Amino acid sequence: MNKNVATSPPPGTGGLDATAAGRPLTLADVLVLPVVRAGQPQVVIGAAHLDRPVRWVHITELTDPASFLKGGELVLTTGMPLPEEPAGVRRYVDELADVGAAALVIELVRRYHRPPDPLVHACRTRGLPLITLTKDVNFLEVTQVVHTLILGNQADAMRRTQRIHEAFTALTLRGAGPQDVVRAAAEMSGRTVVLENLVHLALICEPSGTTVEDALTDWERRSRATPPGDHAEVLGPEGWLVTPVEYRGERWGRVVMLPPPPGTGFGPEDVTVLERTAMALTIARLTHPTPWERTAHRSALRDLAEQRHHSPEDARARCTALGLPTEDSGFLTVLVAGHTGEGAELEARLSQELRTAGVPALVGALSPGRLGALLALRPSQRWRPTVERLARIVLDLSPDAVVSVGSEVSDLSDAARSFREAARVSEAVLPGEHLPEGRCFHELSDIGLRQLLYALREDTRIQDYLERQLGRLIDHDTRHGTDLLTTLRHYLHAAGNKTTAARRGNLSRETIYQRLRTIERILGCDLESGDQRTELHVALTALDVLQVP
Repeated sequence: MNKNVATSPPPGTGGLDATAAGRPLTLADVLVLPVVRAGQPQVVIGAAHLDRPVRWVHITELTDPASFLKGGELVLTTGMPLPEEPAGVRRYVDELADVGAAALVIELVRRYHRPPDPLVHACRTRGLPLITLTKDVNFLEVTQVVHTLILGNQADAMRRTQRIHEAFTALTLRGAGPQDVVRAAAEMSGRTVVLENLVHLALICEPSGTTVEDALTDWERRSRATPPGDHAEVLGPEGWLVTPVEYRGERWGRVVMLPPPPGTGFGPEDVTVLERTAMALTIARLTHPTPWERTAHRSALRDLAEQRHHSPEDARARCTALGLPTEDSGFLTVLVAGHTGEGAELEARLSQELRTAGVPALVGALSPGRLGALLALRPSQRWRPTVERLARIVLDLSPDAVVSVGSEVSDLSDAARSFREAARVSEAVLPGEHLPEGRCFHELSDIGLRQLLYALREDTRIQDYLERQLGRLIDHDTRHGTDLLTTLRHYLHAAGNKTTAARRGNLSRETIYQRLRTIERILGCDLESGDQRTELHVALTALDVLQVP
């Protein structure tokens, strides 16, 4: 929390604390001070310039006060030294305006009871605010109060600047990544901060007081309208505060601070925050060598897969700002699970293949051993040839990996469902399972009963079902050394045809009948019932998949 130097307001301040807003003291602030209000101030000229900062207060009864000023002073006078002739008044005002005085305050008590016309005309011509006081005011008290506030403001600004430097130093020392650095900048400034690369892709956006949608909508066009700068400066039609980010002595991108609506100005502390952000990002670029475009893809994919965006509009704006078309496109997710070796190499190879094929996509690691890709497809674009090429690249690098796809969706907000489907397909792939000839990836249509039960093999409900259906028969075989379970398997696979079951088991018809009656007695079931045969078939399939290593 920002605090003034004094523990209580100086006399005559009325509790005013310009430092609380983190800005310089202005003419408007001075005019509401009780010590000034006592003089019944009237703004004669310059009502539109009351936001001018007041750097100091200067009391003068000289005919040439400008020689003692440096700019930004509030000049207080009784009017006694003003020349009589209009030319002298114009020269007096010109000198104040040339040196950059904040305003001229004249007390209408001793010499004048209304501001002289030449003075009003000269101030209007030069744009110098002219303020009159119709009551007697103690100028020394005004000076004391304003100077106390100004000095307090400066001391507080120095403390805040020191805290900014300390915060970024701590981030650098602990090896913070780019996301942490940009987030810290947004929190310190209270403004939205965006990191982009040289081709105007917004890699990281930390909104403050707005949404990702508001910050990133139509980002590339807006960014290209904002010229590059060599240092922290306000540029472009929207008044962005921008500064370059370098890597190994060359410009890599830039960090942008967006003004909050309706476009308020930036202060010195905002410049300090942005400059320190750029420095911290330069260091982070050295300590986090993974290309940040890839990191941005990973983050966006994880947020899509886990539905962590605040709204579908935020998701669309973020993905568009990363170069993924979100209008008039379909979307397909591809999941690579169980890959071994260097995941970064696989990401790079798949990204390159998609660029070569002209398919816009986000590619990145979702978790250890799991890599995802979101493909943006034009209407009627065939996705199978592209996915097949991706799958062959994966299997060349990691033969044991599993490549699966979800269903194609027409809206980005449904990408999470496509990711879930691809994950379910991947989980259902049995080890060593053969795909149809000419295909290297798995899809939803490949999931049959065996695959479904394999995906659910760790579910205790499946295990309990298996035990209830076949447990007694397995126990009987174990105790008596029989093989009734195999007989049941032949019978079920023969769809209840006893002759076929006997042939498959090399048994006589009398033996097969006897064994089936024994199975019915042990399990308490009727093997002539289609429903019960189906239940036992499911249980046998579950038993098979549970025994898969």
